[in-house]
Amino acid sequence: MSNQPPLLEVENISKTYATVRAVDDISFTVHAGEIFGLLGPNGAGKTTTIRMILDIIKPDSGRILIFGEPMTEDKKSRIGYLPEERGLYNDMALLETLLFMGQLKGLSRQQAHERAEAYLREVELWDVHERKIEALSRGMSQKAQFVAATMHEPDLIIIDEPFSGLDPVNTQIIKQLIYRMRDRGAGIVMSTHQMHQVEEMCQRIMLINHGEQVLYGSLNDIRRRFSANAVEVTLRGDLDGMSVPGVRHVTRQDGNYRLLLEDNTQPENVLQTLVQMPEVTVERFERVETSLNEIFVKVVGRTVSEEGEQA
Repeated sequence: MSNQPPLLEVENISKTYATVRAVDDISFTVHAGEIFGLLGPNGAGKTTTIRMILDIIKPDSGRILIFGEPMTEDKKSRIGYLPEERGLYNDMALLETLLFMGQLKGLSRQQAHERAEAYLREVELWDVHERKIEALSRGMSQKAQFVAATMHEPDLIIIDEPFSGLDPVNTQIIKQLIYRMRDRGAGIVMSTHQMHQVEEMCQRIMLINHGEQVLYGSLNDIRRRFSANAVEVTLRGDLDGMSVPGVRHVTRQDGNYRLLLEDNTQPENVLQTLVQMPEVTVERFERVETSLNEIFVKVVGRTVSEEGEQA
C-alpha cells in the first residue's frame, strides 16, 4: 500500500432515517491504485454510504475526507460515479450525451470529443455513436454508462454493479479499463453481487450488514480467517436436498460438493458422517480455502445469488 494519504477517508459515519439506523458508525479508507470492495446484502446501507461520500446527503455524525479534506464542489470533477440506477438521457445520441457529460466534468468540448471517441472505440461502440441511448441494447447501454462515468479520468471512482448486463467478452473489456484506471493511480470503490469479480479484482473489502461494519480488511486475511470451515467433496451419489449435521451450506459445482461448516464442526466429523451415509460413496474429501460467497453466507445468512434475485 502506498505511503500517500488515502484518497477517501470515512470516519465513524452514521445516518438515521426516522427510526431506521441506515448506517451505524462505519469507517474505512481507499488508497490510490486500489480497487476496494464495498459489499453487503440489499438494504445493508451501501447506497446510503455512497450518497454520503458523494455529498448527496450528509451524515448525522462522523466525517468524510476526499483527497485529505472535506468535500467541495471543485472536487466533484475529480470523482466518477456509476450508479446502479442508470440515468443517461434516452432521447440524446450517444456521442452527444458523452460530450455533454464530459463538459459537465470540466473538459472542453474538443477534449470531451477526443476522450469520447477513444473510449467508444475501445469499448466497441463507435459504430453506434450516432444512435440514441434508448436504441442501445442493455450491454451497450451499460458500457456507455461506464464511459460517461470515467471518461474525465477521475482520481476517485465509485462503481455500482459495473458488470450488470455484460457478456464475458464485454466484462473483460470493462475489467481492463478498471485495471488501467487503478494502474494510473485512481482509487476505485466497487460494489457488486458478483463475488468472483471481487475475489479477482479487490485487494481489500468491507462487508456491512444492517448498517454495521462486520468485516473489513485485506481479502486474503479475511479468507484465511474462515479457511478452516470449508471442505470439497467428490461423491458417487447425490447430496441434493439432504441435510448433513454440522454443515451450514452446500453448493454444487462441476460435479463436486462444497460444504461450508458450522463454527464448531470439525472436517473429520463431517467425513465420518458422509462415510456412514448409504446414499453416497466418498471418492475425495479435502479442506479448501473458503470463497468470498461462503463468507457472505456465514456472516449474512444467505447467498449472494439470493441477494441478486432480490435486487
